[in-house]
Amino acid sequence: MGAPLRLGLAGSLALLAGLLGAGEARAGEVVITVTDLRSTKGVVRACMTSRADIFPRCIRDPASHRVVVPAAARLEIRFTGVAPGDYAIALLHDENGNGKADRAMGMMPREGYGFSRDAPVKMAPPKFGDAVFRQGEGTSRLTIRMRYFL
Repeated sequence: MGAPLRLGLAGSLALLAGLLGAGEARAGEVVITVTDLRSTKGVVRACMTSRADIFPRCIRDPASHRVVVPAAARLEIRFTGVAPGDYAIALLHDENGNGKADRAMGMMPREGYGFSRDAPVKMAPPKFGDAVFRQGEGTSRLTIRMRYFL
């Protein structure tokens, strides 16, 4: 065996703090630049979840990150205190501010929408796997392009 490790009080405290903090991931931030809004009317509703089973209706996730911001020509949305993990984001440009995604003929969205990773929309909203991204301890920067059918 080698010689015992001798640390001063400061070294011992630093070692203890490092050991206690090991395994604890620090919360980060997700910054979203929103592009291609067709107007500055209404608000943009953003929701971010780690639950694949409810995406994109992440309002059903009490642990989801949600924010509503006024629509603007230049728009940036921030989620802070985001634990590391896998997430997907859904945006709605609620132009009339009624709190819901208006539809034409019961199917086609009248208002803009967007998803992380520019997930494709076919006959239905994208799957979580198409929109998922990995959030680490730092800052993640994403660009989400708004799309409109009508």
